[in-house]
Amino acid sequence: MEYRDAVFLITKEESCPIYNKGEELLVHEGALTVDFEKPACLTLVSKIQEALSKDKGKQRFTQRTVTAAHTSFICDGCGSLSKITFEYKQAKAFSTLQMNMLRLAEKKKKKKFVEALVGVLAKIEVFEHLEKRDLFDLAFFLEPKQVLPHKVLVKEGDRGRFIYIMLHGHSTVLNTNNEVVEELKAGDIFGEMSLLSGEPATASIHTQCTCKFVTLNGKDLKVILNKFPVLQLFFYRLLVNRAQVNLLRAGKISSGMSGELIDINAVELFQLINAGGKSGRVDFNFSDGRGFVLFEDGEIVDAAYKGIEGKEAIFGLLSLTKGSFVYKTGIDDVDKNGEVVGGFMGLLMEGLRRIDELAEGD
Repeated sequence: MEYRDAVFLITKEESCPIYNKGEELLVHEGALTVDFEKPACLTLVSKIQEALSKDKGKQRFTQRTVTAAHTSFICDGCGSLSKITFEYKQAKAFSTLQMNMLRLAEKKKKKKFVEALVGVLAKIEVFEHLEKRDLFDLAFFLEPKQVLPHKVLVKEGDRGRFIYIMLHGHSTVLNTNNEVVEELKAGDIFGEMSLLSGEPATASIHTQCTCKFVTLNGKDLKVILNKFPVLQLFFYRLLVNRAQVNLLRAGKISSGMSGELIDINAVELFQLINAGGKSGRVDFNFSDGRGFVLFEDGEIVDAAYKGIEGKEAIFGLLSLTKGSFVYKTGIDDVDKNGEVVGGFMGLLMEGLRRIDELAEGD
């Protein structure tokens, strides 16, 4: 049986245990090789051999079909739940020494980038549950990007096109009034809210220095979420939490709302409850303990944190930047008409002054 040389490109992948979208399949004298030394699937080999067979009656596709532009083939040898689509790219693999050397150099460069990126991804919380081989698969979908200082990455009101993972530098999140509401640094992920929800971005993001990112477009995000269910759960929780934070910032506070202090700090949260004249309880959960603050008509009437109560507990809570919170409206009858723990603005100003003193001491 005689075969032709050819190159195919994987254009779609659905739960394939070996191959990913974007990888090339090189056929030379009947042998299949794949980028980055992945194992050759015998089922896929047989599919390609049938497509390229020159023996009369053996070929699955005609010469005209194989050489037609954008011709696609499907390998579903693992069952209906797992398949890939690969497209004919060119009649021959690189045959000259110069072209082979060029391809090898490009391959080594890509592999070096992917290996370095995997090391970075492994340190990011969202990806910590993925195996190393899964991180390699994920890295193939990510595109590097470098942006100069004072450039707009995300514009408020525009629909999101990418998820960004910051590798180096820092950027700021600005609200409608051009006020900084969050600082983004290496390891932070952003842009997912608009991309996942399909809604316009609710804030703008500007670079403050030359920043390096990797990006993931919406189409590839769907592939990633299908391939790694654990990421589905993470992004779902992230979507819900950020939606609640946006409602909080809009003053639409309701019982059962929760979030992370990294998204909305205690000072901002307390101001929103105070400005709305709300009565309720905020429970905090930290790695080293818990705390709570009780509000009646917007004023703080009780607080506790790590065995400390009153003003000192409030000051301790205001200084924390990591942890989660849950807000519940309404207070028990026994807590009603409680004594106000100092003037609200006075408490905030004193708490912020102490935070500044601690920062200067460091």
